[in-house]
Amino acid sequence: MTIVRTCLWFDGGVDAAADFYTTLLPLSRVLSRMPYTEVPDSPGAPPADGGSLAVVLELGGAQYTLLNGGPAFPQSESASIELIVDSQAEVDRLWDTIVGHGGEESMCGWCKDRWGVSWQIVPQRLYDLIAESPRVAAAVTAEMFTQRRLDTARLEAAAEAARS
Repeated sequence: MTIVRTCLWFDGGVDAAADFYTTLLPLSRVLSRMPYTEVPDSPGAPPADGGSLAVVLELGGAQYTLLNGGPAFPQSESASIELIVDSQAEVDRLWDTIVGHGGEESMCGWCKDRWGVSWQIVPQRLYDLIAESPRVAAAVTAEMFTQRRLDTARLEAAAEAARS
């Protein structure tokens, strides 16, 4: 059997990140922690706090490996964790939790956590609306481009205006 999981490269803090991430969603848990041992030519240096080299976790049922690899490959927006949620309340909860714990806002439903990992917090309704028609998709997308945290009511209003 082949296991598919995403590996995210960190410059320290994998234990704290894993512990934080597993509080965000149901079906989230740490599966294993690999202690850091000094090996010649390994990427990065052992963390000052004696933390893990790698942590394997499930986030909402999807597996990730968080690797303490050092500063060679910093996080960027070219890779993100997308959370598709059912309600505005869940958008708000996740956004407030990630941004409120040292993260930062970006545009169009994107934010970064305090480790620099990019997240997209997206209401399922956005995808439903943009699938309706090209006209609705254009209006909803234009509205989305004005938002940081996505606001379902404003996206719905843009779709309604395009239908009229």
